[in-house]
Amino acid sequence: MSNIATTDELFFNRADLDRGRLEGIVADALDGSDDGELYLEYRQSEGLVFDDGRLKSASFDTTQGFGLRAIAGEAAGYAHSSELSEAAVRRAGDTVKAVRAGHSGSMAAAPVGTNRTLYTDDNPLSGTAFETKVKLLSEIDTYARAKDSRVVQVSTSISGEWQAVQILRADGSRAADVRPLVRLNISLVVADGDKMETGSFGGGGRIAYDSLLDPAYWQSGADEALRRALVNLDAIAAPAGEMQVVLGSGWPGILLHEAVGHGLEGDFNRKKTSTFSDMIGERVAAPGVTVVDDGTLPDRRGSLTIDDEGTPTQSTTLIEDGFLVGYMQDRQNARLMNMAPTGNGRRESYAHNPMPRMTNTIMRSGERAPEEILKSVKNGLYAANFGGGQVDITSGKFVFSCTEAYLVEDGKTGAAVKGATLIGNGPEVMTKVSMIGNDMALDDGVGTCGKAGQGVPVGVGQPTILIDGITVGGTAA
Repeated sequence: MSNIATTDELFFNRADLDRGRLEGIVADALDGSDDGELYLEYRQSEGLVFDDGRLKSASFDTTQGFGLRAIAGEAAGYAHSSELSEAAVRRAGDTVKAVRAGHSGSMAAAPVGTNRTLYTDDNPLSGTAFETKVKLLSEIDTYARAKDSRVVQVSTSISGEWQAVQILRADGSRAADVRPLVRLNISLVVADGDKMETGSFGGGGRIAYDSLLDPAYWQSGADEALRRALVNLDAIAAPAGEMQVVLGSGWPGILLHEAVGHGLEGDFNRKKTSTFSDMIGERVAAPGVTVVDDGTLPDRRGSLTIDDEGTPTQSTTLIEDGFLVGYMQDRQNARLMNMAPTGNGRRESYAHNPMPRMTNTIMRSGERAPEEILKSVKNGLYAANFGGGQVDITSGKFVFSCTEAYLVEDGKTGAAVKGATLIGNGPEVMTKVSMIGNDMALDDGVGTCGKAGQGVPVGVGQPTILIDGITVGGTAA
């Protein structure tokens, strides 16, 4: 069944909406606007948490609703409701009309459609029995505890959702998408005497639960969580000061996402609040640094067949060989900046206005072997994994905490350290990338990005890279 047919069943057959009358309401509400759409959404979600040897919680939720938007210049009128009825959409139409009072616009052309699909449309929630999911979490708990006598606590969780959306425009054109999303988390605590440390692993994507149920997958995840915990159990206090830092491949790309990615979103640049504003064509990173935002990777957590405005996603080059060449755009900001939409218009749900957001943000591979990069460092830090971080979009300043890091001495990784933070300026750090590895890897599928109170699933990726000179905040006296 096509995505249009699936969503027609949900919104017009099951909800008893008449599509013809609905299209008339939308056309009337958006008459004279520059752009806009009716966004219909149906979502099922669930979560199971297994803690201290028992099922601690289980939840299941179904939500549905719509959001109607009218755009006039830089202004946007938005109304939403969880009531799927003609009367509710008509009331929303009367509300959004206010934004175009005194404005006479010409409706932007609809996005070009696509028959491409990047993931299954199967519902993961109904495809796997509840008992099977509980059994999985129990087996992970038993396995992790049996691996090492120092494991004193295990917490595992599994979550999934199935989201169906349809987007109707004033000219009657439609786009639809059906999106699965699953995730597995494993967290454990190890203790040795008075010392206790934690380690975690998470993974998933726009797939069914089958991959997560594979013992080879979850056992390797539990092994990795235990390894990280044991590394930190033996870690020493991190030094402080400016030093060379090697960032590992994969998840450390979250630093790229925060320190550079947000500053390349169209709205910040249109409003000139980004440190990258008005810099297209200028060098913003070291030679060899190429960064793309790619929403087209099959089955990835950050991927979308179409964005939440109906635009097909694409691979958008942002930085090429160190030069800024593009921004991530939704429809409104692209039009106001005289640029093309890039398929980055995203929203958390029907209750939220779309805005430019990242999908899978990646630094391309270079030519150096990771071992060669490490060998070049006399005294520095190797950051293999990160926890939380924050960035100021206007200044580009960021702070990131390392959850797994090591001293590098004479080209070799030495003692593990804890309490290390990386402090710097995103654009400045990008100019200090001196070596780029040939080992680009994507994260395991756990990223969630927050912006303006909205959270959306994202992905990151990068190769091993060397940064010449970044401030490390540590705990060593």
